[in-house]
Amino acid sequence: MVKIDPSWYEVLKPQFEAPYFAQLKEFLVAERQQYTCYPPGSKIFAAFDATPFDRVKVVILGQDPYHEPGQAMGLCFSVPQGVQAPPSLQNIIKEINDDLGTQIPTNRGDLTGWARQGVLLLNATLTVRAHQAGSHQHHGWEQFTDAAIQALAEQRRGLVFLLWGSYAIAKRKLIDPQRHHVLTAPHPSPLSAYRGFFGCHHFSRANALLAQQGQEPIDWTRIG
Repeated sequence: MVKIDPSWYEVLKPQFEAPYFAQLKEFLVAERQQYTCYPPGSKIFAAFDATPFDRVKVVILGQDPYHEPGQAMGLCFSVPQGVQAPPSLQNIIKEINDDLGTQIPTNRGDLTGWARQGVLLLNATLTVRAHQAGSHQHHGWEQFTDAAIQALAEQRRGLVFLLWGSYAIAKRKLIDPQRHHVLTAPHPSPLSAYRGFFGCHHFSRANALLAQQGQEPIDWTRIG
């Protein structure tokens, strides 16, 4: 059974009712008949279920879900408790430790604790075929998630968007910098983290921006 917080369902209802979404559903049904796909159906909208629309404070954008067994859980960069953190997530944790002076083990990877504090962990594409990165791109998910980003950008104020890598940074066009804070850096993958993700201090900077607005900062150490 699909789970999505009612606040997000109301915001995204026009998308669910749009013709492109009906085509997307047909595509997903056909895909699941032929291939293993991730995450499980009940977790596809996990980011929207864990972080209600009116409680979002920080937005982190990913590209598509992990495509190996047991990893994808509907929150970008996150893996279920007990699953080894993939390399990009290990680099995220390394930057948190360096930025905040913490000592989070880099093998931990469940970011549900962030989501419950108001960090929307949103992939641009919400599903993927097993072992085939990017296999569900350009079938409608990007239109859906762009609508979610635009709704936040237009209806909320003072959000902190953390955009890592060229794909996420391209979403900057959807966000009014007069209403929100946009921090950009290279992607945390091993191929690019040393080009500026390490040392970006996005976690302390995000908390400083939240504090300036009188909001509770994020406890970035809450990783399961």
